[in-house]
Amino acid sequence: MTAPLDVTGDVAGSDSSALLSGVEAKAIEGRSLGQIAWMRFKRDKVALVSLGVVILLILFAVVAPLINRLVGVDPFTDNIQALDINTGTGAPLGHLGGVSGAHPFGVEPTNGRDMLARIDIGARYSLIVALAATVLSVLLGTFFGAIAGYFGGVVDTGISRFMDILLAFPQILFAIAIASVIEATPRGGGLWVHVLLLISIIGFFSAPYFGRIIRGQVLSLREKEFVDAARGMGSSSSRIMFRELLPNMYGPILVYSTLIIPTNILFEAALSFLGVGIPLPNPSWGSMLSDATSNGLYHIDPWFAVFPGVFIFITVMAFNLLGDGLRDALDPRSTR
Repeated sequence: MTAPLDVTGDVAGSDSSALLSGVEAKAIEGRSLGQIAWMRFKRDKVALVSLGVVILLILFAVVAPLINRLVGVDPFTDNIQALDINTGTGAPLGHLGGVSGAHPFGVEPTNGRDMLARIDIGARYSLIVALAATVLSVLLGTFFGAIAGYFGGVVDTGISRFMDILLAFPQILFAIAIASVIEATPRGGGLWVHVLLLISIIGFFSAPYFGRIIRGQVLSLREKEFVDAARGMGSSSSRIMFRELLPNMYGPILVYSTLIIPTNILFEAALSFLGVGIPLPNPSWGSMLSDATSNGLYHIDPWFAVFPGVFIFITVMAFNLLGDGLRDALDPRSTR
């Protein structure tokens, strides 16, 4: 028969100290939902690598002026000395589009502008437009989606139909029309006017996708017991939406934000490719691809199209894989 336990939890008898010697009691530690999600996220090696790539891309864009200053290049200066003028083709001297110590990514054909300087400055504009447009679409989509889902009825019908109209609207044609109007002004708009225009157009037309997701989440959450309890305590509709419902939607908001960023990057690149995005001579990945294809320069220097295309591919893929990893980490039903 085992020895009885006293009120302190110690085993009575002379053998108890020998049995429990060297055994340390460990307190059970609780974990928050954020800690559990981080543990699940760390097990996804692809998502961790994607997070590292995203951080490197952001740092690459932030320190772009410093990189160009250290290398001694800028995105606007022509460098005819780096081109093969004897053949008359304007092809870069050397291999891989003129890659050298002075030009790590080579130079552009016909003008000799440094590719590294134009790639890193183009990364700044792409990320600024994509991230700012994502913030705008999250704010608009969350606000109108939450109102539509919570109040329902006529409010839900009106907001949902308006979002359907925006989804059916030809976004690219609208951007081309607005950019043409700005270009017709005496000053032609300028760089940051076009940047703000891109942010507004991309963010505004991306909001309905986000709003639909938030509306569906709110429709599900508004019938929960904690919402009924808040109503019973006399909480206002705004308090219920922003203090009760919104904290329960941080996961979907974060996941969809990371998934919409690469879409916005591609949208900005497409508009710049069509000539209505970042105005020339400012560098943009989309406009660089346009120069390489429309003027046939990829026949002279294939690397002129490879470098911006590779950076677009890496950026979009990294954000997509990061979003997938966050979705698996924040989904309690996921088996990964």
